[in-house]
Amino acid sequence: MELEPSVARHYARPDLLAAILAALREAGHDPEHPRPEDLAPLDEFHVRGREPTAELGRALGLAPGQQVLDIGSGIGGPSRHLAVAHGCRITGIDLTEEYCRVATALAERLGLADRVAYQQGSALVMPFPDAGFDAAYTQHVAMNIADKPRLYAEIHRVLKPGARFGLYDLLQGPGGEVLFPVPWARDPATSFLVTPEALRGALQEAGFEILSWRESGAEARAWLAAQRERQRREGPKPSPIAILFGPDHPAILRNLARSLEEARVVPTEVICRRR
Repeated sequence: MELEPSVARHYARPDLLAAILAALREAGHDPEHPRPEDLAPLDEFHVRGREPTAELGRALGLAPGQQVLDIGSGIGGPSRHLAVAHGCRITGIDLTEEYCRVATALAERLGLADRVAYQQGSALVMPFPDAGFDAAYTQHVAMNIADKPRLYAEIHRVLKPGARFGLYDLLQGPGGEVLFPVPWARDPATSFLVTPEALRGALQEAGFEILSWRESGAEARAWLAAQRERQRREGPKPSPIAILFGPDHPAILRNLARSLEEARVVPTEVICRRR
């Protein structure tokens, strides 16, 4: 599939681990023995940072001993947080090989190598057996996937009957088309936002019962305002977007902010149960 290599290239940065360790050092932290709170500003790439990860873990009812799947695990920030917070074991899969290497290296530095594991692969053809996981989640992943029916059917396949699946994604809002570049795509060729109605239909068709649906556009706009105020008071801080995208990051951040403020995109959390 030509689309998947294009998506992987968008995110890949060969020196990513070195850039993250340098940012930790610049912030006054020990890059070889960081604390989870040291990494928090750097390893949660989605809108509102760590907070929606914590919300998702609570909404899923994650518990000790569960086997949980993180689809589109990035450099592992959400999985590490949830493994510690809920005592579960998390397997991450991500299209970008460099992300998996960085996630593994950071987990080792935090002493979490026995709680989280990562492997490169496609969310559309996952290398896992049927009904193997107690829960699964995605965060800001489906925007890069055109074939939503196949994505949700594959997630349904790997979950146990009755297991919960949660997503936190950006949906197409009423405010107009997205302005590019944005964090998930530099142009429309790799961006596939859906409307709330289309997402609801895709989940139900895949065999999920929708338990809750929560839009968080107002919270996202408040988060943006707080970020700007903190930067005004304290000056620039290391940003995951800056680390990932380098010179392109000012335009990416401007377009993301405008898309949120104008409701071109709407952050949404959905919790489902596999029938």
